[in-house]
Amino acid sequence: MAKYKKFLGLGIAGNFALHLDQAGEAEEFKHILTADEAAPKGMFPFFLPRVQNPVSKVALHAKTILTTYPLSAEYIKLPKEDVNVQAEPEVAIIFDLKYTAGRLSSIVPRYFGAYNDCSIRVAGAEKISDKKNWGHECKGFSNHIIEIDKFEAGGVMDNYSICSFLRRDGEIKAYGEDVELTGYSYFHEKLTDWILNQLAIQEDFGPLEPLNEYIDACDRPAEAIISIGATRYTQYGEKTFLKAGDESIVIVYDQRKSSYEDILESVKASHYDNASMSVLAQKVI
Repeated sequence: MAKYKKFLGLGIAGNFALHLDQAGEAEEFKHILTADEAAPKGMFPFFLPRVQNPVSKVALHAKTILTTYPLSAEYIKLPKEDVNVQAEPEVAIIFDLKYTAGRLSSIVPRYFGAYNDCSIRVAGAEKISDKKNWGHECKGFSNHIIEIDKFEAGGVMDNYSICSFLRRDGEIKAYGEDVELTGYSYFHEKLTDWILNQLAIQEDFGPLEPLNEYIDACDRPAEAIISIGATRYTQYGEKTFLKAGDESIVIVYDQRKSSYEDILESVKASHYDNASMSVLAQKVI
């Protein structure tokens, strides 16, 4: 996971129908206007690498904790505080970031994989990011990522689905719904166009932060990990928070090669075929 320490870490809020309602976060975005009803609500930082000028105006916005590297492929470390923590199964994409005259001009998707946007559930947080990074090993990204041939209809990602599970006291329960990646509200070119625009225009307003300022303060990173939105919970996942001893499992799999039933058997055996899936299995500590 250390190889991503120079990558900008960002997430997208509200890119899968009903997730914000399930997570109890819809109220936080009630004043955020979007281009259409299905559009994501905004973006948030979860990791800011190499902040070059911490005494600049960006310091007025970004919390210091966001410079703490949070990714792990093996563990989720719970906060010291007694708060509810919930796994958020989703897909993350690695993008190359291109700049023209010092401004971000294009983003190029390269790889995708299973991701856990693990989050603290507290009411009244000032910013989304306040619930996203509380220290080392609080986020998850699979060690096995998959190359993107083209991020458009007919590309490799169209063949993949995502599901997730929680192993607790020897029992396995479905945590997130089994859904196709094409079920994201914004996907393909529509998503990349939205991200590029959002990074340029997003301001410090409500739960959102001025990401363009953050990018400048990080000396314009060449690459980013962007989680594209948490999927819907099962009834069990919506009401179940993580505790020490759990295992949180997120799987992005090729539906041409495996069925959901196959995936469930793989989870039971803790044996996965990395040739056809991206697996993130994290012990909660």
